[in-house]
Order: sequence, then structure tokens, then C-alpha cells
Amino acid sequence: MKKFLELPVYLVCVAFSAFSFSCSDDDDPIEDTDPKSEALKPVVENYVNNIVIATYTKLVDETIELQEKIEALQIEKNNANVAAAAEAWKEARQYWELSEAFLFGAVDEFGIDPHIDTWPLDEVQFKKLLVTKDFMEQLAGEDGDVWASQYLGVSLLGFHGIENILFENGTVKDASKISDDEMIYAVAVGGDLRNQCIRLEASWIGVDKVSSAKQTLIEEKELGITRSSNEMSYGEEMLKAGEAGSGYRTVTAAASYILEYAFVIADEVGNVKIGTAANESASDEDKNYIESPYSYNSLEDFTDNIQSIENAYLGKAYGVSGASISEYIASIDAETDQAVKDALTASYAAIKAIPYPFAQNYTSAEADKAVTVIGETLANTLTRAKAVLLEN
Repeated sequence: MKKFLELPVYLVCVAFSAFSFSCSDDDDPIEDTDPKSEALKPVVENYVNNIVIATYTKLVDETIELQEKIEALQIEKNNANVAAAAEAWKEARQYWELSEAFLFGAVDEFGIDPHIDTWPLDEVQFKKLLVTKDFMEQLAGEDGDVWASQYLGVSLLGFHGIENILFENGTVKDASKISDDEMIYAVAVGGDLRNQCIRLEASWIGVDKVSSAKQTLIEEKELGITRSSNEMSYGEEMLKAGEAGSGYRTVTAAASYILEYAFVIADEVGNVKIGTAANESASDEDKNYIESPYSYNSLEDFTDNIQSIENAYLGKAYGVSGASISEYIASIDAETDQAVKDALTASYAAIKAIPYPFAQNYTSAEADKAVTVIGETLANTLTRAKAVLLEN
């Protein structure tokens, strides 16, 4: 979550309590019966392995590719290399946005979401950074990525700092407009972005299951991926819902997170990402609250967030499908299941209808409609689906 949502998860849950969502497993009004548990276990297994972990693995691989392209650009600053880095940024960005329907676990506990995806970029402090000799020397060092992680604030890190280097007004920058100091910054921040995403994958799947190259980076960069409260990986903990040692009291509680965090991102896309600037009473500061403003990638970001919800709900992504929460909801209440699917379809259409670029059309009637379709209709249908899950 970003500028307006940098709150601990328990506070976010309080804010959403009116929508019948809770982050406590204790709100589960029924005990897991054996048939229900057996029906939901494969849903959770598919979600963990083929949606969450699969997305994080792809995200990491793309951020590694992005870092390689940035480093190549620093070595040889030409338009072809800028274009290659910009394309790599878009690829990595897509997988991050596809992960936003499950912003819990490591991404929340380690503060990775605000660390790599806070906007808007603090352009005033960014300009000061580039002319501060001691800071630039640290960023240019062998462990500039580690220094950046520790000493740069979240408004100077992550996707949008790199985006600012590579894009301008929706187009890829000419190489002549990128300074050597900006490249030093991009290499350090790109390395930190890669590192944080490696933490995500390893914390969900386990250090021993990531590639040897990623294990080397975890060791060299001293990337913390374990918790003092639980020795299990986040994936293992969810897969062992209802068993001793798992933070998920029941399999139903684990399955409810699929819908809970799908709701969270639906609310954020509709009411924050689109709604903050689209609001007629928006302040000058709010009007600058545009995601991916340099690349004009906002509408793609929103679309990928809806795809993230769809992947989680239908249990299908990247050519792999399995047991889904949709199938379970349909078996209990086909009308609610169809309402979620219809709301997803309407959400895609609402985003597509917003004139491009969003950065120049955030007050359009189409943007206002998208706030309602996504922030209300889709969010409310997901609330209904969770109620069906918990009550049956």
C-alpha cells in the first residue's frame, strides 16, 4: 500500500470492518467440518503454489533482468539500452501489480510494499540526493543497493524512482537526458528492488527452494527472510492451516484470506489509486497522487490489479489452473459467484473506458464510473463471497 495506506495490517482491517472483513482468524463463525476442510485444502494449495509463489518467482526473475539492463545502460548509455531497460521495467512492474491481491505475509510483515512501491516520488529530495556528494559516493559503492535500502526513505526507492530515470511524459527518455549520477542512483535502487523481491519469493517458498544464485544474494546481502514468531515459510504456514504451529486456525481461515485481500486491492484500486485524484474535492497534492506517472503506465497497473484478483479467485494463472475459491462459492451460492465474475468483467471494461493517459484524464466521467464499479461493486461482491465462505 502506498502513501495513504502505509498502516499496519490490523489498522487496515479496522478501517474495513464495515465491510465484514477481519484479519483475525477468531472471526470465523463456524468450526471447520471435515468435508469443508477437505474441499478447501486443494483450493489453498493451488493458491499458494500456482498463484502466490508462481507470481513472486516471475517477479524476481524480471527484477533480476531489469537490474541487468540497468547495469548495461550504465556501462553504455545509448537509446537502445534505455529502451531495453524501460521494457524490462514494464515487465517487472506487471508481475508486481499481479501480486497485489495478496498483500499479506512477508510483503506486509517486512514492509516490502511501501519500500518498493511508494508514490509519488519525492522529486525535491531526489534532486537534493543527486547533488549530495557523500550520499552519491555511498550509492556508487559495491553495496550501494544495501546502503540505499537502509538510508533512503521509501519515497526515494523502488519502481517509481527507476521509472523517473527511464521515462518522461509517457515515452522512453533519450539517453542524453540521463545523467551519470542518475545512473548511479538507478543501479543502487534497482539492486535493492531485486533484493526485496528475492526476500518475497524465498520467504514464501523457503530459502532452500530458490535458485543457487538467489541463495548467494540472500547470503551476501544479508536479506532477512525468517520470522522470530514462526520457523515455517509463509507458504508452508498457509498450507498447514489448521495444524499445530500454523497461524491459520482453520483451513477456512486460510481460504478467507484469498477473498479478504482481493477485497483490499479492489478497494485500493477503486477508491485510492483512481479515486484519490478523481475526487472533485481533491487537493493539489491529491491530484499528484498518480501511480506510474512518468511512464503513463497507470491504466495497465489498474488492469493488472484486477487480473490479480481474477487469478486468485479463479485459481488460474500462467497457463496453470486448479481448485479455486470460485468453484467452492459456486457450489454454495452460484448467484454470488456469478456476481463476482460479472464485477470483474465490468471492472476491466471500466478501466479500458478511461481515456489514456490516466495522468491527464483522472477527472473524467469514465474515471468516476470506475471508482464505483471497482471500489463499490467489485469490493462488495467479494465481501458477499467471503460471507458465503464463512457461513457455509
